[in-house]
Amino acid sequence: MTNLRTVYVYVALAVLLSGAAFYLGTGLHPAWWLMWIAPVPVLLVAPELSRKAGFAAGFLGWFLGSTNQWHFFHEGLQVPLPIIVLFSVLPALVFALDVLAYRAFLRAGSAWRAALTFPSIWVLFEFVTARVSIHSTFGNISYTQMNFLPVLQIASVTGIWGISFSVFLFAATVSVVLSGYGPTRERLLLAAIAGGVLVLLLVFGLWRLHLNPSAHSVKVGLVASDLPQNLITQEPSETARLLQAYASQAQNLAAQGAQAIVIPEKVAVVRDSDLPQIDPLLQSTADRSGAVIIVGVVHIASDAKWNEARIYRPSRPIQVYEKHHMLPPWESPLKPGTARTGWKEPSGVWGVTICKDMDFPQMGRDYGEDGAGLLLVPAWDFVGDGWLHGRMAILRGVESGFSVARAPKQGILAATDDRGRVLAEQVTGSGPFVSLLAVVPVHHDQTIYARFGDWFAWLNVGLCVFLIGGSWIGRVRQQGQPLGSASAGATSGD
Repeated sequence: MTNLRTVYVYVALAVLLSGAAFYLGTGLHPAWWLMWIAPVPVLLVAPELSRKAGFAAGFLGWFLGSTNQWHFFHEGLQVPLPIIVLFSVLPALVFALDVLAYRAFLRAGSAWRAALTFPSIWVLFEFVTARVSIHSTFGNISYTQMNFLPVLQIASVTGIWGISFSVFLFAATVSVVLSGYGPTRERLLLAAIAGGVLVLLLVFGLWRLHLNPSAHSVKVGLVASDLPQNLITQEPSETARLLQAYASQAQNLAAQGAQAIVIPEKVAVVRDSDLPQIDPLLQSTADRSGAVIIVGVVHIASDAKWNEARIYRPSRPIQVYEKHHMLPPWESPLKPGTARTGWKEPSGVWGVTICKDMDFPQMGRDYGEDGAGLLLVPAWDFVGDGWLHGRMAILRGVESGFSVARAPKQGILAATDDRGRVLAEQVTGSGPFVSLLAVVPVHHDQTIYARFGDWFAWLNVGLCVFLIGGSWIGRVRQQGQPLGSASAGATSGD
């Protein structure tokens, strides 16, 4: 009884430690370093437990950590609590199964398979989620590392999948080495090789951060207002008032040297009949100031509604960009766009996207293939997710080689370079109108990820098939051993 109580204490402690580390290491304001060690307590106890207990420990460890965003989604976004719980349950189930796969290989004496299976299964899960979810990569653990710039640079080669793999590889390797399972020599060799790979990753990141290719720079102005009456106007008179105020802000920024000025997403609802008043106002401001002005509106035409960025270039025809990826249910009535919008400036190629489009790596890759050196992004956040959602956009620039200037309402104005370095940022709610002026390099870096896409994610798919499929085939071939028999070793333990 005493031994059983001791086991319960150790398991509860492991679950609480992993849960606390996941809670603080993920979410809207993650402590990046905790994510590297968060799985370790659960992984250490899992080989000593039955399958059911190991599954429960993994599930509870992740589930407890995932509660860090419940208040934001329930109170801030009004998402029903059962749906929030469901979004926590699915990744917790996958994490628990991942822990079981790690446990099985380690109990079978295969330290290498255990260490490699754990990150590859998780990358496979995140890859499938990004392919099928309307929210794409939201929730990916790579975004927890946005303040750890050296490891961020691997995204230029592997995409976000390399970051997730590295984080979980470290946790699995540490757990294997400390577990005592398998030959000591094999565990030490694993530690040396996996450690060497992670050191090389950091060396590459530091080298890439140190390497600053020469680039033209431009001054970019970002401006937003979080006043309730300025979030989104419906009536023509209110729209004229707000856009006149934004035009004055743009004129002031241009007087300080801004060559591009970004105004947030959906500042007004405009109809075709409103455009003869709106367009001349903003076009004349661009002509007088010599700056490109981008403003986000909901454009209602006779046949459709768009979430649109209208682009006013000095002495040039007006261009538009229509948002591709809508946020349900708020944007479900809006028609998605299908085209990119970019143009050549003396400093390089500039492009435009809107808010949620930057959650999708493919959008960044497309602009990378276009040779973009600067992406200008009107957006609208939800206050609490301002840091996280802004950082998701930054990672697109690291992946596909361009700077990002993003202007949200209820978020953080931010300008970053193609290494993910924050050049300037400002919270939007600190005044009636908040503006930011930043010098931003316009340089296109031809990254491996932009050219070859999700090759590393597919490599993890193959690795999972090889490791798990190979193990299954090996058990089937064992003479006289049914798959569920106790002599199968790695599958027993209940």
